[in-house]
Amino acid sequence: MKALLSVKKGVALAMVLSSMMISSAHALTVYTAGPGSLAKSLASGFEQKTGVKVNIFQATTGKVMARLEAEQANPQADILISASWDTAEDLHHRGWLLPFTSANADKVPVALKGADYVAQGVSALGIVWNTKSGTPEPKEWQDLTSAAFKDKVTTPDPALSGASLDLLIGLQNGMGEKAWQLFDALKNNGMVVSGPNAQAVTPVMQGAKAAVFGAVDYVTYGNIAQGESLKVIFPTSGTVIAPRPMMILKTTQHADDAKAFIDYVLSPEGQNMVADAWLMPARTDVEAKRPLFTELKVLPTQSNGTSERGDVLKRFNALFAK
Repeated sequence: MKALLSVKKGVALAMVLSSMMISSAHALTVYTAGPGSLAKSLASGFEQKTGVKVNIFQATTGKVMARLEAEQANPQADILISASWDTAEDLHHRGWLLPFTSANADKVPVALKGADYVAQGVSALGIVWNTKSGTPEPKEWQDLTSAAFKDKVTTPDPALSGASLDLLIGLQNGMGEKAWQLFDALKNNGMVVSGPNAQAVTPVMQGAKAAVFGAVDYVTYGNIAQGESLKVIFPTSGTVIAPRPMMILKTTQHADDAKAFIDYVLSPEGQNMVADAWLMPARTDVEAKRPLFTELKVLPTQSNGTSERGDVLKRFNALFAK
């Protein structure tokens, strides 16, 4: 009888322990707009440090946001990492974000953090040129409207790339209506609107096209490191930077682990991974492998909310639909 009771107690204890393990066994879910290899490295490093598994959904900004919106009745994401600063500002105003300031954000410039979001790293947009294309090296955006670049230019689709939309807004802010004259001239010169950034760069890398108007730079720096005949050119007239904001969704069920993940990304170890992905680290005390935004003329991308961004995108799409 005692043996039977002992077995029953053992079974009950095992059930309790199993239940505790199940309730505590969870994973963070991170939605991120590239780079996929960086997301995997950060997830692996965080799991090794904490034992917490990280599930990654990586796609373009447009697809990530579409999924986030579609899941509002049953939220899945704990953390969002976007390629567009406007995303963070928009979700902040909508009250979707959990306020959090990481202790590791003290080395991050004020312009790259808010009350409930902070930059993971920073990229910039420029002209990506194939050095073996037989075309003259472009120095300015306008150079891509010349006869030498007729039917030889691609550009990422701003409907799929938040950074590309930022460039349109930045050029409009910096040039006014002349920006639209530039876009019109590019269209008349045969510029092709491709898909996301990688789809715009690939034909240039392969030699089918000569240059990309407004490519996100870190991808090309990685390609150059692998021996591709490409060059990143930042026009002296100005370009835009694209801080990649990280934010915790207010609907998260794992707030402490989400905060710990943000802390990890902003740690020296995490920021060195960011630098290895050819992004500018958010922290000023971590060395970059490429030019910093302090070396560029940066155009402002402030807008009066999502309506202006929508108007710019609508006008651009209408222009290239002609």
